[in-house]
Amino acid sequence: MTTRLPLALVAMIAAAPLSAQDGQPIGQLPAETQIALAVQAAPVEMRQDATVQGYDDAGNFVTLREGTNDMICMAPNPGMEQFEVSCHHVDLEPYFARGRELRAQGVTGNERTRTRYAEVEAGTLPLPYGTVNYILNADGFDAASAEIENPRVRWVIYTPNATPESTGLSTQPAASAPWLMFAGTPGAHIMITPPSGG
Repeated sequence: MTTRLPLALVAMIAAAPLSAQDGQPIGQLPAETQIALAVQAAPVEMRQDATVQGYDDAGNFVTLREGTNDMICMAPNPGMEQFEVSCHHVDLEPYFARGRELRAQGVTGNERTRTRYAEVEAGTLPLPYGTVNYILNADGFDAASAEIENPRVRWVIYTPNATPESTGLSTQPAASAPWLMFAGTPGAHIMITPPSGG
C-alpha cells in the first residue's frame, strides 16, 4: 500500500515531519503529500479519481482535490499523533460533515452521536444503507515518499437499524470476520478488520 510522489517534490517537503511515531502531532503537510497519503485507504482502482479533503496552511479543513468518482478521502489530521486516513462513499459525506459541524460547535462524544442518530431517525440527515468507509491506521509514514509504515485497515459498512436477525451477523467483535456494531440503532454498521497488512 505505497504511493510515491514525483522526485521533484522531495526537496520541497524534505523539512516535513518524518513520521508520527515520536509522540508529536503529525503537523502540517504539503497538499501533494496529504493527497498521496489519503488515497491509500481506498481500493487501488478508486484512488486516482477520488476527491481528497485535508488541511490548508492555516489548518482549515478544505477540499484539496476535486474528484470524478464516488469516493472521498480524508488526509491525516495535523493535530493528531496517531496516523489515520480514510475514504468514504460520497453519500456518507452529509453524515460526516454533520459530525464535523457538531464538533466545531463543541458537541462531542455521546451527545454528538445521539444528535446525529436522532437526525437520521427523523429523516433530516441521510445515512444510506450499504455505504462504506475505508479506514487506514499506521505506525507512521515517510513524508518524502508518502510510504506508510505498518498499515492496518478496517472497513465500515453502514446498515442503519440492522440487527443480528436482519443480517445473520454476530454482535461479538471478531478479528477477521464481519460483525455488527451498534445493532438496532441508526448508526448500526458492519465492521471488517482483515489481518494486519491485508
